[in-house]
Amino acid sequence: MRPSRAMLALMATLLGLALLLGALPPLGIALPAELPAIWWGLLCALLLLACIDALWLRHQPSPRLERLLPGNLPLARWSEVRLTVHHGYPRPLHLQLFDQVPEDMAFDALPQRIELHPGTQTELSYRVRPLKRGHFHLPACDVELPSPLGLWRQRRVLPLSGETRVYPDFARLYGAQLKAVDDWLSQLGVRQRPRRGLGMEFHQLREFRDGDTLRQIDWKATARKRTPIAREYQDERDQQIVFLLDCGRRMRSQDGDLSHFDHALNASLLLSYVALRQGDAVGLATFAAERDRFLAPVKGPAQLSVLLNGVYDLDSTLRPADYRAATDTLLTRQRRRALVVLISNLRDEDDEELVNAVKRLGRQHRLLVVSLREEILDSLRQAPVRGFEDALAYCGTVDYLNARAGLHERLAAHGVPVLDARPSELGPELVSRYLAWKKAGAL
Repeated sequence: MRPSRAMLALMATLLGLALLLGALPPLGIALPAELPAIWWGLLCALLLLACIDALWLRHQPSPRLERLLPGNLPLARWSEVRLTVHHGYPRPLHLQLFDQVPEDMAFDALPQRIELHPGTQTELSYRVRPLKRGHFHLPACDVELPSPLGLWRQRRVLPLSGETRVYPDFARLYGAQLKAVDDWLSQLGVRQRPRRGLGMEFHQLREFRDGDTLRQIDWKATARKRTPIAREYQDERDQQIVFLLDCGRRMRSQDGDLSHFDHALNASLLLSYVALRQGDAVGLATFAAERDRFLAPVKGPAQLSVLLNGVYDLDSTLRPADYRAATDTLLTRQRRRALVVLISNLRDEDDEELVNAVKRLGRQHRLLVVSLREEILDSLRQAPVRGFEDALAYCGTVDYLNARAGLHERLAAHGVPVLDARPSELGPELVSRYLAWKKAGAL
């Protein structure tokens, strides 16, 4: 409980009068004898009213609060939280309210001053923007109540438990269901390349048409029907995709609001959405995490929710990337041939260990190595050189990029495709590569 502005103003006024009453007699100015008595009377009256007002405030009931908090929040996006205030006060009342938002959430429009009217309930809203994925708890709400006479203000902590989960930015993924997949992919900058050859999965029999090849003719059906019958194929839909995600210290680099790890996670979910719509099975494995996780590849739209629930609280660590151990674990868990998408931030010191690991993976699985490139490197390489410091930065950047490109070339020489992409462009680039291989029957 603390004094209000009105209380402080009254105390300041009495103090000023006391100074005035004490300063005038030494100056030879006579004062009526009853003025000091009046001052003491005012002071006692104020203290009495303050005591009564404080006791009155202590017995005043607290308002009842309800919080409407979404159970799922997207990372780095603004979301609305609504509060409803119920009360039984017989007169209008102004109070200040502040919700106890976790420290890993930015907020807007807090605290708020609201006016409560008798016989009504008051609603207010504010916005939160999660800065980190995971499970969050909002324990209580702070309310500052004024006393009936306006001399005091009391801060009360009202228990109001609420929980929410912060997921990767899935709003874009689920929003895509409102549109055709082709239109949505084109908006993301994904290009579907022309198909070369034929798919591998049988679809149906139909009459032979101009442009069909002779190998498409089904001779048994042709003999029965006595007219040319062709087989129609489609892209194979029973593929498996496993994301092998690096959770180590290299993925902690920050580009914009998101880390490389969050960009990689969003891109993996984006490709998962597309692959599941294509009929493929999608799974995920992690390495260099606090606790490595493995989600077996499964088909169907429900798998996207499984992936979201499996990785929403996953975070990067300070551990180094152990590609050999990650390969051993994946080869043990994933027996069937699959497309393995290894996402990491490759460095030139990874040469021997990484090459040996991907060669082992490549013997059993189709492999794509994704190497994230810091956007600051492109900025430094393109920046004009105006002095000695700029020259050092430019030469260091070019030397680092050349060493990195050398590692990529060594991987390519061993038959391992490498996708070198900036984090912000990883999602569309990854989907473009997947669709290109799908159309070419390379999976």
